[in-house]
Amino acid sequence: MSIRFQIASMVFMMINAVMFGIGIVSVLSIPALSRLAFELVPAVVLASFVVSAPLAWMIAPRLRARYWRHQQTLPQGR
Repeated sequence: MSIRFQIASMVFMMINAVMFGIGIVSVLSIPALSRLAFELVPAVVLASFVVSAPLAWMIAPRLRARYWRHQQTLPQGR
């Protein structure tokens, strides 16, 4: 297993929780959507899994690099 995959799997759980929270709050707080909650809650669960995997994969390399923001602003010679 690569380091990127290990970091992404740990980050995936946190991103999944945030995506699920955003989805479930929006479904339950909007009256038109709350009437369809029995159908939309499983869709929110599935959508949070699908969206979280690519986001975790993109975030993982940035967590591995210590000073990735600082290095982007430095000139190429350093």
